[in-house]
Amino acid sequence: MKPRILLVEDDHTTATFLCAAAEALPANVDTVGSRAAALAQATNIAYALWLVDAHLPDGDGAGLLAELRALGLDTPAIAHTAARDAELHHTLHQAGFDAVLVKPLAAAALRAALAGALAGRRPLRVAEAGPEEPAGSGALAWDDAAALRALNGERAHMEALRQLFLAELPVAHGQVMASARSGRHDALRDALHRLRASCGFVGAARLEAAVKALQAAPDADAALAGFDAATQELLPP
Repeated sequence: MKPRILLVEDDHTTATFLCAAAEALPANVDTVGSRAAALAQATNIAYALWLVDAHLPDGDGAGLLAELRALGLDTPAIAHTAARDAELHHTLHQAGFDAVLVKPLAAAALRAALAGALAGRRPLRVAEAGPEEPAGSGALAWDDAAALRALNGERAHMEALRQLFLAELPVAHGQVMASARSGRHDALRDALHRLRASCGFVGAARLEAAVKALQAAPDADAALAGFDAATQELLPP
């Protein structure tokens, strides 16, 4: 019988990637996009594993896990995040997560971590796609090689993910621009966090670099202009 996994992720592109990779274990995967929905699912359905985003629109993964543990649920749990902050990773481990996965990561790395947790091999180390590359203007608009590495060479899957990404990009772009121009740093941080992981999964290298630059300097006009230009490059005229 296939294990049943609860995936908690509010970004559609990222959720699609993680769900497809987990289902190939094989496993059955239920996906929800908020802390409240995850709490309802996890308390009503017996899961073999929880795969939880560290940052959610209505709270955080650590708080969700604490709430579930307080109810007496001891299901293995893995956190995933686009942040490479060692302090955050330590905090997530201290909160009780058995592993921290740093997005974007290859499907094979995700499946290895899930298989380890399902087999009771814990705690696990942080799993990352590789060292951080410096942001730069020389990045490709579309880095097919990077996207295909994450997807184990499945070009059809890459194209499908990119179509989903592009369909949602105008809304994400609008959220970032409005938040930056109004000085709403919390909303800006949330929008950039979701977008960064998606860029990595689909190989939107230049936009990913622009997202990182804006994360580093949220009040810089040049960083916002760079983000806007990188987005417009990907959108149809």
